Amino acid sequence: MSVTSPSQSIVDLHRPGAASDVFAGEALMVPPPPPSFARQRTAIGLPEVSEVDVVRHFTRLSQESHGVDNGPYPLGSCTMKYNPKRNDELARLSGFANAHPMQDADTLRGVWEVYERLQVMVSEVTGMDACCLAPAAGAHGELAGLLVLRRHFADLGTPRSVVLVPDSAHGTNPASAAMAGFECRIVPSDLKGRVDMVSLREMLTSDVAAFMLTNPSTLGLFEDQIVEIADAVHANGSLLYYDGANLNALMGIVRPGDMGFDVVHVNVHKTFSTPHGGGGPGAGPVAVKAALAPYLPRPVVIRKNGVAQPDEDRPLSIGRMKSFHGHVGVLLRAYGYLRTMGARGLREASENAVLNANYLQHQLAHILPPVYNQFCKHETLLSGERLNTSARQFAKRLIDYGIHPPTLVGAGCVYFPGDLKSAMLIEPTETESKASLDYQVEIFQRVFDEDSTDEALVESAPLSRKIARLDIKI
Repeated sequence: MSVTSPSQSIVDLHRPGAASDVFAGEALMVPPPPPSFARQRTAIGLPEVSEVDVVRHFTRLSQESHGVDNGPYPLGSCTMKYNPKRNDELARLSGFANAHPMQDADTLRGVWEVYERLQVMVSEVTGMDACCLAPAAGAHGELAGLLVLRRHFADLGTPRSVVLVPDSAHGTNPASAAMAGFECRIVPSDLKGRVDMVSLREMLTSDVAAFMLTNPSTLGLFEDQIVEIADAVHANGSLLYYDGANLNALMGIVRPGDMGFDVVHVNVHKTFSTPHGGGGPGAGPVAVKAALAPYLPRPVVIRKNGVAQPDEDRPLSIGRMKSFHGHVGVLLRAYGYLRTMGARGLREASENAVLNANYLQHQLAHILPPVYNQFCKHETLLSGERLNTSARQFAKRLIDYGIHPPTLVGAGCVYFPGDLKSAMLIEPTETESKASLDYQVEIFQRVFDEDSTDEALVESAPLSRKIARLDIKI
């Protein structure tokens, strides 16, 4: 009987002669390769392992990892919602899965058809006029949008060198602005967690190209001054950039374009329920108002004589952001999600995301009071000031109960306003049921009680993982 233990690697399972060559024998009658393709057959040191041992080993490793398929994932600021498996089936359709990016464009008609339809959907959801699906991830789409802005002002003959970013922004905002060649300046928040309008007006100088804003903000709050903000930015000749990271709180209810935004990127794993994390492919569609459409990266797909096809006549385009056509498999999943949900379903998803976050905020307020005592949107910022240990240790103890830690604001979000070292950003997403939320409340209460009565226990967490502490310095 073969048994694998948690401490074993695949090399430890090596047994000479265990591996079997499924292509052995002459029954398959495989012809030899042409001489030009022949390779010298030498051992490269791979372990010899039976099929059953391989399957058990990697199944066990998958069980060691935490994901949304096996437990709650309240990771604020980076939505880890459930991905419908039917969309995986769509992405596996042979006509798409077996397509190759170096095929002649005329043989990719199915891809172009889906792209054209999805571009229209993204433009409709965001309130924009044109869209490009090519960027490989949210931050990549963010960079594409900023490069579009830079080219726009250059063509006007009035280059602008500054991008304004709120202190509650995602870290990608100033990073992308710097990569696009802009100087970044930080706009402070007011006491309610919103953009400080007095400071913003003072900072809107003639060299400001854009103000980047997430609405609702990464504090989980809706910028109710958004019309005033848009008017002030546009009066300065600047443009308003929408970081779509939190669009999942508003989709189907209100559109960034209707709020006055000129450019938006969409994180499809947050908004349109596609896979995320683990270093795999993503997608970050970028959509713009009509005046900026000529600058979009390639490819943009148009419908000509009723046929979807890439538009190659784009002399003002900023060019390609990556090789080929974008991550088709991820975009197919987004397409399937939007077609399945429809307008009513998208609105309901946003409403449930907001409802779930406010439910957790209310149920946890007696132990983890909200930093901003008001209704939140899709995520809530809770204070760990009542903890005896720390928010970091509280989060580590949650791991022992099968709940992924929420975002530790003080640990990783250096642009957050004020002294939020003890804050935790919790985002339950719309895909968690009330029973799941109640379970999370129960566990949060249990860990809080442990923190009150047995600090040593919480300080030593996690206790149930193979690796409890990494020997690294932050």
